[in-house]
Amino acid sequence: MKRWGDLSQDAADHLTPDSVLNNAEMAVVVTDRFSNVLYWNPFAERLFGRPDRTVDGDQTVLSLGIMEKDHPLAVELAKHVLKGGVWEGTFDVLRADGTIIYVRAQAVPLRHPSGPVTGVVITAREAMRSNEREKDRFGLLERIGERLAGSLYVEETLNRVAEMLVPQFADHCFIELTEGDKLVRKVSTHVKGWNPPPGTWRPVGSEIRYPAGHYAEIAMRRQETIIVEDFAQMSYPSASEESAKLCGEIGMTSAIVAPLCARGETLGLMYLSLSNLTDRRSPHYDAFDRDFVGAIATRVAIAVDNALLFEEERHTAESFQKHLLPRELPKLDGLEIAVRYYPAAPLASHGQGIQTQVGGDWYDVIPLSAGRVGIVIGDVEGRGAKAAAVMGQLRAALRAFAQDDKSPADILARLDEWTRIIGPPERDDYGADVSTPPIVTCQYLVYDAWSRQLSFANAGHSPPLMIVDGMVSELDISEVGQPLGVSAKGVHADLVYKEENRVLPPGATLLLYTDGLVDRRPPRGEAPLSDDETLTVLRQKVAEASGDSVERIADAATVAVPGEIDDDMAILVIRSAGKELKYEERTFPAQPIMVGEARRMASEAFASWGVPDESAEMACLLVSEVVTNVVLHAASSSVPRRELVLDGPPLPFDESWDVPGFDSEIVNEKEFTLRLRRGDESVWVEVFDQDLRLPRIRSAGENDEGGRGLYLVDQLAKRWGSRPTKEGKAVWFEIPTRGR
Repeated sequence: MKRWGDLSQDAADHLTPDSVLNNAEMAVVVTDRFSNVLYWNPFAERLFGRPDRTVDGDQTVLSLGIMEKDHPLAVELAKHVLKGGVWEGTFDVLRADGTIIYVRAQAVPLRHPSGPVTGVVITAREAMRSNEREKDRFGLLERIGERLAGSLYVEETLNRVAEMLVPQFADHCFIELTEGDKLVRKVSTHVKGWNPPPGTWRPVGSEIRYPAGHYAEIAMRRQETIIVEDFAQMSYPSASEESAKLCGEIGMTSAIVAPLCARGETLGLMYLSLSNLTDRRSPHYDAFDRDFVGAIATRVAIAVDNALLFEEERHTAESFQKHLLPRELPKLDGLEIAVRYYPAAPLASHGQGIQTQVGGDWYDVIPLSAGRVGIVIGDVEGRGAKAAAVMGQLRAALRAFAQDDKSPADILARLDEWTRIIGPPERDDYGADVSTPPIVTCQYLVYDAWSRQLSFANAGHSPPLMIVDGMVSELDISEVGQPLGVSAKGVHADLVYKEENRVLPPGATLLLYTDGLVDRRPPRGEAPLSDDETLTVLRQKVAEASGDSVERIADAATVAVPGEIDDDMAILVIRSAGKELKYEERTFPAQPIMVGEARRMASEAFASWGVPDESAEMACLLVSEVVTNVVLHAASSSVPRRELVLDGPPLPFDESWDVPGFDSEIVNEKEFTLRLRRGDESVWVEVFDQDLRLPRIRSAGENDEGGRGLYLVDQLAKRWGSRPTKEGKAVWFEIPTRGR
């Protein structure tokens, strides 16, 4: 007779070392000193989701599926244990089927009989599936909090939550958030390979209504976590007949519903459930699981609340920025235009959040006189709402200054003065003014599509890239002035900013950009590129897209430099027309008889261009009015004479004196030039003369014979204006050819 405790031969055979390792419900992994896997048991295959047991010396412990962010922990494990210590911790493991589980691991040294450590023995189990659930709970809550803290976006946060809970803690996960007085489903995640059939459970985006007495409705109403330990023993009203039928088909066994509450507000709920779709040791939740899920829900609610606040602030900031930039670009003759603006990615780990979303980068396209266009690219130093506010003021000021049709250098000079004014006033302890104006780089260009003349001035901004026949180079700029707001005291801005002129070849493309395009955060683990390398990469990518549309060039430039956007970024791409635009120009003596000649010239030009009769007649009428004004004022204007300054008593005037150039100046000064331009949707008329006085509309009396010419121009033209020129002035107006 055997004594109590004696084993049968079959039981003894079952307890051999190999049999124990093969049947133990704990993962056992053995590695050498270099972390190469030498052995793992069948349970390790199931736990880590790696069915291939073919192990060679090149397979390291990282091949078990430990996620990249936990690789430093694996290195720490090896170093600690090889020194003779014992290590314990939690890993995030990505299984072969794409699911993520938390694994609790312990590691001890493997010693040679002679004493030295020759390897590492790792034992592991799925967290929350052991007798040390309380210890696992705190470790897992810490790791869940870390993962949630890394997200600033609602959708990303909710997806991370579902990713953490399915399939380790649940077969099904729903997360619903309140929107006004509605509860809307945001997440519907299930065990891999299964999805609810259409028409059963509500899909993402649907409004969810739980009936009174439903356990989810009770959780929301009481603001407490509700557990249904076993659906077979409890009865609750169903959300719908289809839902109840599906629950029966998949064998729903248990559920936990936790409200998401933050700052005294109920943001929504988190719903977890188990079913017969998976084979679990225990298909039912218990009170410990309820408390654990409630603790998770608290962290999820805080993360969702932070994400909602961030998205609200981001939306506000981006709307602010969007409305400071041009809402839509004007359609311009002789130019193709594409623009891009991207706010910087948030630096969540640095605690800056919304401050990195917007900044002071801007672009603008400003219609000027007679089809000319002002082009602007600029960057206010710094980021955040303050930089964006300064940018908005500068953009508005530059638009106002540009309407004077002054040279680009004059415009930047005035903008430099304005930059000094808008700086917030600051005073030191003694009351002295220590205000610091913002630092702004800017480039302002004026382009005339009919003459292809490009005039520009630069205030410390990066030169544009010019693309001609597939070749990309920087626009040659001889004079780069100081950024706005930093010119030396006592030096007038007119001496800092210089105007330059170029003629663009047909089909030439200019790429204007701010430094956010080239200053990128390098990809993780890579060294940042130098300025020359960055510019080389940008030029190569732009050259590859040079034959495409300006939109494609803008897209290519946006992604040319590797890395994440570190600062906000503005891009403006313009391309000159490949064909010549139609225009006529002729100079006439400033005599009344020439009014009819000017009108005849305009009528013939409009007819040859196919301008509709109604538009042509209106334009000819206004040509007569403007030219008549020019002739009348030229005839009555005083003749500018050269002043002779002589020492001594005045001498009698002798009509026989011959002052070189005096007679020719008198003869040639009274003339005007009529310039006509044909656009796609308008015609422009410009009249040039040598009178420096700019015209203005005046009120004509009831019996006055004149004084109504400019009034007619103002009423009938789409736009009109005047600008000073080097010789005098130009009066211009625009008449649409496709209806007003």
